[in-house]
Amino acid sequence: MYPIIRMTKEYLKFRNAPALPLTGTHISHHRCWPWDIDLWMELNNGRTLTLYDLGRIPLAMRTGLWGALKKNRWGITVAGNTTRYRRRVRAFQRFEMRSRCIGWDDRWMWLEHAMFVDGECTSHVLIRGAVTSRKGMITPAQVIAEMGLDTPSPDLPDFVTAWAEADTKRPWPPTL
Repeated sequence: MYPIIRMTKEYLKFRNAPALPLTGTHISHHRCWPWDIDLWMELNNGRTLTLYDLGRIPLAMRTGLWGALKKNRWGITVAGNTTRYRRRVRAFQRFEMRSRCIGWDDRWMWLEHAMFVDGECTSHVLIRGAVTSRKGMITPAQVIAEMGLDTPSPDLPDFVTAWAEADTKRPWPPTL
């Protein structure tokens, strides 16, 4: 089940938080609850991706993206991701989440999230995201203009461009 109560808490907690630059880092703190765990008593890998929403939405609010989304009746979608899991998050452990926009290109906005327990990174996800309307995808340039910004993207790190290039070679639809 989607963590609606937790998302509401994050929305209320950060609704008046100081603004962040578009590539600023949003930091939030959470706990791994029993309904987040798998059979091995640790944070479920699929739930990890859902919990990253708890960072992405407040990040959108604090950077001004949320206002542009509401004004234009746009949505945001995850169009792909690659995730690294390196350490366990156990039931009832507190963790810190860091979320930021790395940059954008002519089609995608690139975001990253990471979870930390006691200062040690437990997982990291790279997300290829898009802003959408009823008519389809909105270019990042148009989104940024609607946010009242005139800012070029920082250079995307090599790991982003390498993953994007590798993903273009992946067959679609898959041949199973």
